[in-house]
Parts: sequence; C-alpha cells; structure tokens
Amino acid sequence: MYDWANSAFATTVMAGFFPVFFKQYWNTGVSVTESTFRLGLVSSLASLLIVFMAPVLGAVADYLGRRKGMLLAFAFLGIIMTAGLSLVSAGAWWLAAVLYVMALAGFSGANIFYDALLPFISDDADLDRTSALGFSLGYLGGGLLLALNVLMTLHPDWFGLADSTSAIRISFLMVAVWWLVFSLPLVLNVPEPDDHPETVPANMLKAGFCRVWETLHEIRQLRTVWLFLVAYWLYIDGVDTIVRMAVDYGLSLGFDHKHLILALLITQFTGFPAALVFGRLGSRIGPRPGIFIALVIYMLVTVSGVLMNDVSEFYFLAFMIGLAQGGIQALSRSLYARMIPQSRSAEFFGFYNMLGKFAAVLGPIMMGWVGALTGSPRSGILSLLVLFVAGALVLLRVRGGNAEKVTTQ
Repeated sequence: MYDWANSAFATTVMAGFFPVFFKQYWNTGVSVTESTFRLGLVSSLASLLIVFMAPVLGAVADYLGRRKGMLLAFAFLGIIMTAGLSLVSAGAWWLAAVLYVMALAGFSGANIFYDALLPFISDDADLDRTSALGFSLGYLGGGLLLALNVLMTLHPDWFGLADSTSAIRISFLMVAVWWLVFSLPLVLNVPEPDDHPETVPANMLKAGFCRVWETLHEIRQLRTVWLFLVAYWLYIDGVDTIVRMAVDYGLSLGFDHKHLILALLITQFTGFPAALVFGRLGSRIGPRPGIFIALVIYMLVTVSGVLMNDVSEFYFLAFMIGLAQGGIQALSRSLYARMIPQSRSAEFFGFYNMLGKFAAVLGPIMMGWVGALTGSPRSGILSLLVLFVAGALVLLRVRGGNAEKVTTQ
C-alpha cells in the first residue's frame, strides 16, 4: 500500500503536472530550450542529494534497526514539500525548484528504506512476484489519482474551480493528502524488522561513512554484484529520464499538454497488469531475461520517439512504456535483493538507489544539453539509446538469475 501511496507523487507531480506547470506557469516568457534545461537541472540537483545521502542513510538505518522509521521520516518530508508547491505563485520558478528538490529528496530517500524492507517481508521464491505486486499497485493507485486530477484540469467547473491553474494547484495538495493517508497501512501493520541491530556507535555519522567505505570495498570484490550495479546504473538512467522528461519533450514538439497527461494515464493503467505479468515471468524464466525483454522495448520506444510527429504516436509510445516500466523496476529490485545480506539491506539498497539517482543526475542534463546544443529536442531523446544499449551489454555479463549472495561480516 505504500507503493499505492507514494506513486501519486511520481505520476501527478513528477511525470505529470510539475513539468507542465514549471514550463508554462513558473517559467512564463522563457524559451523552450531554457525551460527544459532548468527542469533537467532541478531534477539532477534533487538526485544529487540522494547520491550523497543514500549509502550513509542506509548504513545508519541498519545500525539502528530503523528502516521503517527512516522511511516515514523521509516520506513526511516529501509530503510537506509537495503540499507547499500548491502555494507557489506564477514566475517563481526558483521557489518551485527548491520545494520540488526537497520533495523529490523525500520521495527518493523513503524509497531506499521501502526497498530495504523487501527481504524481510518475502522469501526468495516470492521476491519477483512480491516486488512486482508493489509496482503494480503503485501504477493503479497513482493512475487513479492522476485520472481524477486530469479530469479536474479538463473540466474545472465540474468541481467548482475557477480554471485549470486552480485545479493543478489543488492537485499538488491532493497528492500530499493521498500520500499521507495511504501510508497508514504501513505505519499500523508492518512491524520494524527485528534483526537485532548492532551496538550504536558514539559518532553515528562517522560510523556510517566508515561502514559505507567497507561495503564499497566488498561490492568491488564481488564481480556479479558489481556488474549488476553498473548495468543498473546505465539502463535505469534512461528509464528515469523518460519518466521525468517525457511530458516536457512532448511540449517541445508542440503537443497540447492535455494530450500528454492523458498519455500518462495510458502508461499507468497499462503498467498495472504488465507489472504483474513481469513478476510471474521473472518467477518462471528468471529476473535477468525479463529485464532484457523490457530493455528491448525501451530501445524501440527511444527510436520511435525520435521519429514521432503525431500525438497518436505519443499515445502508442505511452502504451509501450507502460508494458516495460514496472517490469524493469520490479525485476531489477528482486534480482538485487537476492544478492545482498538481509541484515544490511538498507545499506546495500542505499548503494542501489544511489546509482539509480546518480544516473538521473546525468540523464536529464544530457538530454537537455544535447537538445540545446543541436537546437532539436529529438537529438536529446536519441542520446538515451546509448544508455539502454550499454546497460544491456553489461547485464549480459551478469550470470544467472540467482547471483552470488554477499556474506555478512
């Protein structure tokens, strides 16, 4: 249910209304390429925060045995900052950027500890299906709220609102409330893992950094784990960049934002059953082959996006992304969960999320920079193909679906 809760931020805010509002309301009078560059910069700054925070936070959470507590603290940060976006006035792009960076840091930070709970609530045999179920419910929950928010923007008078601008402002507030309310099942029913935390050192921060350094050295000695993390770093860059920049790309091609938001709904409701299918596929043929299938779909989407001219093609690409997105996320998480020690799950998932967010530092900037350099947003989207191909080539060297498991020292 936490996936159901926080996916509202990923859909309505991150992929949907924030890019539109940032470009057309908070950046009024600014050129298309400049607003795209600003959006890429804002997304990258938020990811950069997680890059530096994630491993240390994970180590501290493992020391304290407080994965659930850390999850809720970061979720609350994201909820408050998201609600704050509803108060930002026109033209104040810098204030919107600050709130968004903090909200995204809360969202991403909470996901570190959410992922770290996976080995505690599922055994190895069910990891693929459990991980996929979470993503599937996320697509459904996020899609339902996005559908309501889209309806509010298309027909604000039905809800007693003055215009679509008011509808989008209220949508930010609704996301915060949705995120808070549907986090309650986790708060009330999921216990803090009882894995006997270690003796808490006097200098927690220093101990966290030392633990991170030791773990990094361990990971580098484990070839399978290291190769998987490199592959994940490469291909998830393309996945995250498409999520964050797809609406902006469509706007740059001249598509009306209402069509683009409707395309996001197609992605959400396609992703709901597709993630469940990928979960079962991972259980039968292994998570690694399932990831390869998703990567092929993303390569086709990238090439098709460069050639796209009509909004109907954008709808089709949204459907294709929905087929692959939940699958690649769920199977990557379950494959990695098989490799790591349960007692240090937050720390190892800190590295996992760090690499994902470090990739997202480069992806949006690369897309915006290439587009600005060439004067064509199509060139920017084509650059993402390199990431998917490179990720697939490295993943080929990760042997089997059940990789070597790190031993706890």
